[in-house]
Amino acid sequence: MLKFIFKGIIRDRSRSLLPIIVVIIGVFITVLMSGWIKGIFSDLIDVNANFTTGHVKIMTSAYAENEAQIPNDLALLDVDELIKKLNSDYPHMEWVKRINFGGLLDIPDKNGETRAQGPAVGRAVDLLSPHSKEAERMNILKSIVKGSLPTKQGEALISNDFAEKFGLKVGEKVTLFGSTMYGSMMFKTFTVCGTISFGSAILDRGAIIIDISDAQIALDMNDGASEILGFFNEGGYNDVMADSVKASFNAKYSSADDEFSPQMFKLRDQNGLDRYISLADSVSGLMVFVLIIAMSIVLWNTGLLGGLRRYNEYGIRLALGEEKSHIYKTIIYEAILIGLIGSIIGTALGLASVYYLQENGIDFSGLMKNVTMMMPGVYRAKVTPDLFYIGFIPGLVAMTLGNALAGFTIYKRKTAKLIKELDV
Repeated sequence: MLKFIFKGIIRDRSRSLLPIIVVIIGVFITVLMSGWIKGIFSDLIDVNANFTTGHVKIMTSAYAENEAQIPNDLALLDVDELIKKLNSDYPHMEWVKRINFGGLLDIPDKNGETRAQGPAVGRAVDLLSPHSKEAERMNILKSIVKGSLPTKQGEALISNDFAEKFGLKVGEKVTLFGSTMYGSMMFKTFTVCGTISFGSAILDRGAIIIDISDAQIALDMNDGASEILGFFNEGGYNDVMADSVKASFNAKYSSADDEFSPQMFKLRDQNGLDRYISLADSVSGLMVFVLIIAMSIVLWNTGLLGGLRRYNEYGIRLALGEEKSHIYKTIIYEAILIGLIGSIIGTALGLASVYYLQENGIDFSGLMKNVTMMMPGVYRAKVTPDLFYIGFIPGLVAMTLGNALAGFTIYKRKTAKLIKELDV
């Protein structure tokens, strides 16, 4: 019987084409929007992890209490030895050291006198090691406006906004004034090898990025770092794994009596992200639920109207002696096949679109020039396992229920009135 019904769906397009198209569109929208919503929230988490929090972060207890002030006098020491231990204890993670610092950038004229000055917020990362992933992780390569990455010590990337404001060009010198880890005066001259723009005001205002070896020399932080960030090698942030690593590390290395002992924090412990992630999960789930309900109502009505439009057909089949239960079964089977065909095609199209947006994204950086939150400039969708079946909820279930409800009219038909109804 299924083979017969399938042939009827294929051959009689007047009654099957429109329902299939409606199912395809409904399922496509459900899959696409679900992937898009999850991708946006995932991007917001990833950009915070890559730039500031890591999946886990290690600082001294004293540094963590005053982190906003960038107190490098409370920074970690003997970080190379600590990273060796981390690589041994947690081989499933990548560990990187970073130094955060602030200061004043001085731009000299051709005579070596000060031409302009401006405040700078600096970040030192590993840019010169051959196997370092920091430039890729922080999207530095794609954010360079002019010039290139540092290729040797003594080179720096400067915010493009800062460079344009003060007329600073690639190849010119800038001097960074600040204080060392021990509070003494520091000044170091860098060659501008490029300018950079992340598309976010909080990252682009007076930014300077240098290699961590330069920062350790300039700030008198030999074998020191402001923080050590850990990233899971496979997949994105996993709160359960992060909690396990945090508990294990703190039990082994952290001491409540020593303010300079290393202490680990997971991503959700930092920058109020715990509340944000909880809210994001709730909002994401609610939006997907509302979307599914909306599409289900549309497709339920499609099935209902499709069944009602065939009222006379059911009457003729009853007049010819076909049993009501048999007609009702064929309606259900037909709805299931239409729902399956539309759901499979709609899911395939939706997944293809989500994958495209995952790889390419949509650039909203032009709308975020004055945004002071840590937000990505390019938003991407995300392919997740649930997208392979989530479209079948409205596409198959709602469509079948709509036809099932419409099919109850069959049992209300009275054979004695069929001839009269058909004459009309």
